[in-house]
Amino acid sequence: MSSPIDSGSVTSTISDGIATLSFFHPKGNSLPGALLARLAEEVTALGKHPDVLVIVLRSEGSGPFCAGASFQELQAISTIAQGKQFFSGFARLIIAMTRCPRFIIARVHGKAVGGGVGVCAAADYAYAVPQAAVKLSELAVGIGPFVVGPVIERKVGLAAFSSLAVNATEWRSAEWALAHGLFAELRDSVEELDEAIAELAGRLASSNPDAMARMKQIFWADPARSGAYDFSFSSTRTPGRTAILDPKSAGKYYRSVIGDLGMTATTWR
Repeated sequence: MSSPIDSGSVTSTISDGIATLSFFHPKGNSLPGALLARLAEEVTALGKHPDVLVIVLRSEGSGPFCAGASFQELQAISTIAQGKQFFSGFARLIIAMTRCPRFIIARVHGKAVGGGVGVCAAADYAYAVPQAAVKLSELAVGIGPFVVGPVIERKVGLAAFSSLAVNATEWRSAEWALAHGLFAELRDSVEELDEAIAELAGRLASSNPDAMARMKQIFWADPARSGAYDFSFSSTRTPGRTAILDPKSAGKYYRSVIGDLGMTATTWR
């Protein structure tokens, strides 16, 4: 018989350009290290699959969307190496999600806790139902949200992230998550949730994959790294010229300029 840590599943299907990636664990859809590794591997593989244009990430059952990391694995940590392995699980999944060249739509049908909130934040577009409350519980169990914190802060902002992290026992409503950008849209029922996701995924599967991949690069580029935003786009409207997206010259906001072919934002600055 499988233990609660070892049990669970990760499955994927592909149809009409849409990959559906599902995970399940009997402990509230928590994500032990083995499931996190399999999810990260599957996200990476689907991002490279020639038949995949968009990914829908969901969990199974009618309970929580994701209860975060395995509490049993946390309690079992006795060495530095084990601790590093435990905390790297969600980091690998978040990196895989943000680096995947395909848009990832999260189907949040229930509550999300800890790392589950990080998964919502790492998605490019999250649909949820009103029952999908969120909570960052790390401080309540003696640690901090140091792994998932950066991606959550990036999605909701520092003030909202700090309120989640500090008040680690309070649930925030789905409406709160919508207002702060963690969720993109709410639907009143799971049926309406699935209809909305199918509609958006279908539209994205008919969109330009190269344009979506470049958009995603911009969404998740690290502004602290030099040249991270040096994406240039040729345009038929400006033959022999290139448009440059450059946020550094205008604070935190993008600014488009026109320069010679091959010119980058760094060069222009």
